[in-house]
Amino acid sequence: MHARFVRSAAVAVAVTGALTWAPAASAQPSGPAPSASAALAQTPAPDAGSVEITTKDTTGDALPGAAFLLLDSAGQEVGRGKTDPHGKLTFPDLAPGVYRLKATGSGSPLPEAVADQDVIVTPGATTRPTITDPFKAAKVLLQARDDKTGRLLPGATVNIGTGTSALLTLTTGAKGMASGKLPVSSRKTQFWVKEIKAPAGYDLYKPSKMFTAGAGAPVTVTVTNAKPATDPKPDPSEKPTHQPTNTPSTPGKPSSGIGGATPSAPGTGTPYAHSSSTAAAIPAGDSTPEASKGSLAHTGADATPWLIGGAGVLIAAGGGALVMARRRHADESTDDGGTES
Repeated sequence: MHARFVRSAAVAVAVTGALTWAPAASAQPSGPAPSASAALAQTPAPDAGSVEITTKDTTGDALPGAAFLLLDSAGQEVGRGKTDPHGKLTFPDLAPGVYRLKATGSGSPLPEAVADQDVIVTPGATTRPTITDPFKAAKVLLQARDDKTGRLLPGATVNIGTGTSALLTLTTGAKGMASGKLPVSSRKTQFWVKEIKAPAGYDLYKPSKMFTAGAGAPVTVTVTNAKPATDPKPDPSEKPTHQPTNTPSTPGKPSSGIGGATPSAPGTGTPYAHSSSTAAAIPAGDSTPEASKGSLAHTGADATPWLIGGAGVLIAAGGGALVMARRRHADESTDDGGTES
């Protein structure tokens, strides 16, 4: 009886000893637990989502080689990469939440990388944002110059734009120049420039000029201004170089003036106006030769009465000489007849 109890006790001790090790063994399963959780973390969650990026420029062309970085809500990097030849990049197996998408390069020297933006990942879905990179602004240098000397002029204000929109306003400084960045919508864009304020002492340059600017490239625009036109003041020391011609008309005979002017009425002695100058008036009835001396030197028309008078005197003298010659001849004939008888 007693022996059996001891044997049973030994067994019980043995069993008890096994039981006393059991708590230590039962504590061991906590070791493999991290390995199992790590395996679960590496396996995509059933509710994971993804982000697929498409990049292009403002003209719609794809931008391959654009670089992006994806950060989680805690600012930790969860992915990075570059777009393929079609401008696409995918970040897979993302837990739902809000992520930060950061552009680190446009992949081209012409477009400019966009600012950071947030993307939302939803369970089991793909978020597809389209990233449009604007072209780099053109660098404009404005100059205002004197149209005659080329000197740079301060204080000229211009508007620069395209279509019906003004995009940039510049005013030349003390050195006659101004600079700024002009947004462009393509690799080569045409713009107009119009002056809205002229430099002091100059006329406004009214026409609009056209020029072409490239993305990210420098371009120089020049406007020219002219000084206001002024009429020359007359010099009081200068005297008229022409003299008025006073040509009295001959009574009863049309004047021989230039241009077919209407002859004056007979007996009035009123002159007519020369076609190229204004003649001074001569008192009526004044027949002084000196008054018409200048006109006789040009036309000779007023010498006619003198020639006619001279011819009459010569004819009268010739006629008298002829009468006297005939009378003398008659007297001689009479004397000869008396002698013979």
